[in-house]
Amino acid sequence: MKRGIAVLMSAGALLTVGYFTASKWAIRHEAITFKDTSRDNRPVQVDVAVRRDKELQADAGMIRLPVAILNHGNTVKFTEYSFLANIFAARGYMVISIQHDLPSDPPMVTKVGEPYVGRLAQIQRGVANIKFAVAQMRQAQPNADYDHLTVVGHSMGGDITMYFAKQYPDEVKKVVTLDNLRVPFTTDGKFKILSFRSKDPQFKTDPGVIPDPAMCEKAGITVVQTGFQHNDMRDTGPDRAKASIQDMLDKFLSDTDSALAPVDTKAAIANFDDPGPVSPFVPAGKPPATPVPN
Repeated sequence: MKRGIAVLMSAGALLTVGYFTASKWAIRHEAITFKDTSRDNRPVQVDVAVRRDKELQADAGMIRLPVAILNHGNTVKFTEYSFLANIFAARGYMVISIQHDLPSDPPMVTKVGEPYVGRLAQIQRGVANIKFAVAQMRQAQPNADYDHLTVVGHSMGGDITMYFAKQYPDEVKKVVTLDNLRVPFTTDGKFKILSFRSKDPQFKTDPGVIPDPAMCEKAGITVVQTGFQHNDMRDTGPDRAKASIQDMLDKFLSDTDSALAPVDTKAAIANFDDPGPVSPFVPAGKPPATPVPN
């Protein structure tokens, strides 16, 4: 990949070996900071995760990498979702995780009665970050498919994800959210949606966000009731939660990445009710999670 992403292992690169995943695909991560001159040189930091063999094939012009955009939750760092980034990267995606918040940004305040309880400005800022990061990555790695994005997000990042999909439906191929609470799902059926939901009394989904089962079936939306806590859905969550989410996500990608047949929504819902070898429930005796504002 351009900008050093395709550089092979060298003496200098040995210092970053610890940031490679211990997987058979040798997924690696690279942090890049772009400056958005249209917004007072706002720094937009990204973490790019890619499988090394796919990266080399793309640099040689042999393939175009599918692209996944990963959006973090409020007060959570963009690097705290590697368990998701690595699933996409293992399947051959280039994953772009974006840091949306800066210490200099004003605090987010809930305002009842305003759109998305006063979060619209932060959501729109996140969408602007996605558009800017994608434009910059087109130059850094031109051999990737930026016209058919898979957008992913947890909590506030899930709301940014869904809002982006509403604003730019023709640029989106798939949507994955983890417990987004404010922005209603799009139901026009232009792309498949997978959403993991928590069972957490401290984090309530706003009315109207999740369509009823009949609309979900019609629109190609798969809703997974996991039984996890809201804050379990990131790297700091329990291993069994992350493994179960990874397993269900892998099934979803296996179906939606197939060029041979469309996704059967009824079958998908049946499959996702079974989390695979890992229980979706938090073990007894787990202390309550510390809430993160959404």
